[in-house]
Amino acid sequence: MALTDSRAKLPRESSREGSLGRGRDPASGRGGGRSASPSPFTRCPRPGAAAGPEAGAARRRPHCTTRPRPAPRPGIPSARSARLGSARLGSAGLRACTRAMAAYSKFLTVRHSAIAGATTAAACALLCLLNKRRAAAQHGKRSGKQSLQNNEKEGKKERAMVDRVFIARICRILKIMVPRPLCKETGYLLLIAVMLVVRTYCDIWMIQNGTVIESAIIGRSRKDFKKYLFNFIAAMPAISLVNNFLKYGLNELKLCFRVRLTRYLYEEYLKAYTYYKMGNLDNRIANPDQLLTQDVEKFCNSVVDLYSNLSKPFLDIVLYIFKLTSAIGAQGPASMMAYLIVSGFFLTRLRRPIGKMTIIEQKYEGEYRYVNSRLITNSEEIAFYNGNLREKQTIHRTFRKLVEHLHNFILFRFSMGFIDTIIAKYLATVVGYLVVSRPFLNLADPRHQNSTHAELLEDYYQSGRMLLRMSQALGRIVLAGREMTRLAGFTARITELMQVLKDLNSGKYQRTMVSQEKDADKKPTLPLIPGCGEIINTDNLIKFDHVPLVTPNGDVLIQDLNFEVRSGANVLICGPNGCGKSSLFRVLGELWPLFGGRLTKPVRGKLFYVPQRPYMTLGTLRDQVIYPDTLEDQRKKGISDQVLKEYLDNVQLGQILEREGGWDSVQDWMDVLSGGEKQRMAMARLFYHKPQFAILDECTSAVSVDVEGYIYSHCRKVGITLFTVSHRKSLWKHHDFYLHMDGRGNYEFKKITEDTVEFGS
Repeated sequence: MALTDSRAKLPRESSREGSLGRGRDPASGRGGGRSASPSPFTRCPRPGAAAGPEAGAARRRPHCTTRPRPAPRPGIPSARSARLGSARLGSAGLRACTRAMAAYSKFLTVRHSAIAGATTAAACALLCLLNKRRAAAQHGKRSGKQSLQNNEKEGKKERAMVDRVFIARICRILKIMVPRPLCKETGYLLLIAVMLVVRTYCDIWMIQNGTVIESAIIGRSRKDFKKYLFNFIAAMPAISLVNNFLKYGLNELKLCFRVRLTRYLYEEYLKAYTYYKMGNLDNRIANPDQLLTQDVEKFCNSVVDLYSNLSKPFLDIVLYIFKLTSAIGAQGPASMMAYLIVSGFFLTRLRRPIGKMTIIEQKYEGEYRYVNSRLITNSEEIAFYNGNLREKQTIHRTFRKLVEHLHNFILFRFSMGFIDTIIAKYLATVVGYLVVSRPFLNLADPRHQNSTHAELLEDYYQSGRMLLRMSQALGRIVLAGREMTRLAGFTARITELMQVLKDLNSGKYQRTMVSQEKDADKKPTLPLIPGCGEIINTDNLIKFDHVPLVTPNGDVLIQDLNFEVRSGANVLICGPNGCGKSSLFRVLGELWPLFGGRLTKPVRGKLFYVPQRPYMTLGTLRDQVIYPDTLEDQRKKGISDQVLKEYLDNVQLGQILEREGGWDSVQDWMDVLSGGEKQRMAMARLFYHKPQFAILDECTSAVSVDVEGYIYSHCRKVGITLFTVSHRKSLWKHHDFYLHMDGRGNYEFKKITEDTVEFGS
């Protein structure tokens, strides 16, 4: 009986082990098989030849069962027994390894290998990302104290998560983009909502119609096949119209939101001198052009896409739950909703860094564009300095910083995409299959006990596709969290811009007071409180009464400035570079805040500033003279083109009218006009506006001395009082007072007489 059992069990075992069973004990007959009885496929070993060629040949014939194995011979020497015992122990260990390798080979299928490889790749990607973030953190710790302060400041600004703050921010911006209940934006929102509802019903109809078409094909019903196929063809124009109406509404809503938000931001940005204050007084916004253009567009697109990507899945879920509850019961949709809540919470926690990384990305994009614009703006100066290599290093360094961040962002999105796809797509599909199959696999379910095969197939296809669509809708909602996190980054930047604009328009700004930190060991002179001075608007008078001349950075140039100038008394301002000449004009023009004292001056419209490098606007030749007025403003003032021609003649620029083709000629005037012509054009602009006081900041440095003298004489003739910054001795005769600053906090204001020592060259 044992022999028969051995024959029944050994063939497969023998074929697997092959040559591994050569170390058998001839005394016991065990050769590594599962039976303890002697194997019938092994010859009896001869003395001195335990395993010869015949034994190997017998082992290579595992299915030969015609020759029984004879009984083993007794009386084997003890030395041989010891040798065979050690061989038996080695064979047992080898057989154990073989079994382990066989079990592993069963597990190591193509599918398992793919899963293991994907898991390993994801783990490596996560480890790489963590290492990069750890290295970045260590690099940040090694930075200096100033860099650490900047990083802390940016960390406060770059906080962007999907929380209550995000909801409050988005609601604040939505009030700007949708100002009234009855407006164009509301109409597009309703159009999109209606099209989403209609599209969902179209999807349900297509599922039902497609199911009956397949049922007709399987049932070989030509009549039903033609009928439902014709219904599908007839419905195609309507379904296509719904889809394109939805796209039209989305695109129009994006444009409307962008128009509303852009107009609001530029209304605040161009109010008074806010655009100047943002770049020179406040250092919270580094690249306002990036925020006002690209970030606004991306924000509006993201809001509309999120509205569509959330509304459609939610609507699909409601309708599919209603349909599936009647088909497979309420337990299936409830299971899917539970999965949605759990997976959504889990993925939202993992996506938190996306908002901050989006803010940093936009910041680096703005810096990269800024260094390129600097190269274009200052190309001539850079070319004279032969600074192309230095600018190349600057651009490459900025671009490399952007690229490194984008690499980290891509790696993080890869890791998140791997997890998102598994949780939001594949696992959602698995849950859907489990739910839809339950009533069909439950043989005790009364709903399908009397159904035919065709009816079961039709019900399964219809329920399965509806549940699959519902699971896909749930997956889209989960994935929409990624877009919501990215939207939180744009929302934080737009909200910060709005807050800074509001502060600047109300006279508040934030800037590091360097002098208080740098000179902390010195005796304090005055509290640096911007905006604590008083400005009084009075005609024909400029008076500084105990006014400190302080830069927005907190550097005190002059602690107590006192002088008075009335109309008709021209003042020449002189002193070394950095003494505060331009700072005085900025305080006088209300570009810089007043840190104390009392300043009496005319209103802004009666004070005109002419810089050394005049600004030429985009437009016609007429626009260069009347800027910032328009043609309508010129006509309201009653100034004709002939009078404008006289202004050009006063600065000896009358020939340009014929040279450039008339008043309505449009050119790039910054390139067309030379340096001296631009300065004379600015003086013609001064004669057009005829202010009470004019600030001339070396505005005739590129003009000949004779033309300069004529211009100054004409200013006194038309009653324009001048504040002039110049180092030319020839201009002293055109002024009545001088204000000299020594650059060490001292100043001197005196009347010019014959005994006055002239400063300058």
